[in-house]
Amino acid sequence: MKTSTSRVVPLDACQVVTVHPDKVALARQKVPDAEEAGVLADLFKLLGEPKRTRILYALLEAGELCVCDIAAAVDVPEASVSQALRLLRTAGVVDNRRSGRMVYYRLADAHVRSLLDLSREHTGHEVSS
Repeated sequence: MKTSTSRVVPLDACQVVTVHPDKVALARQKVPDAEEAGVLADLFKLLGEPKRTRILYALLEAGELCVCDIAAAVDVPEASVSQALRLLRTAGVVDNRRSGRMVYYRLADAHVRSLLDLSREHTGHEVSS
């Protein structure tokens, strides 16, 4: 009796290996190079910490806040908020403005606003699906 030895192919692998050169060429043109991908990954890591994410959403909703207002809004100690804001400012995600002895923070630009809006919309869509 002859037994068949078939190869088990994972569900997420190609069942039939066929390369589509036109699609591969387009993808290669559009995919970020390793350096840009590293910068993008660092941004997502920065946004991947819940405390920083809550701070960004507080700024998204209020427009501009000082450290003590942010701390009260997200229920996080001021020292933690200051440390998070330093990282976010260094990464270009938030800007600040000094008014006398007060420093006010806001989202850096419309791109950050769009990223936050789309992310929340996406997670809301995922939860309800």
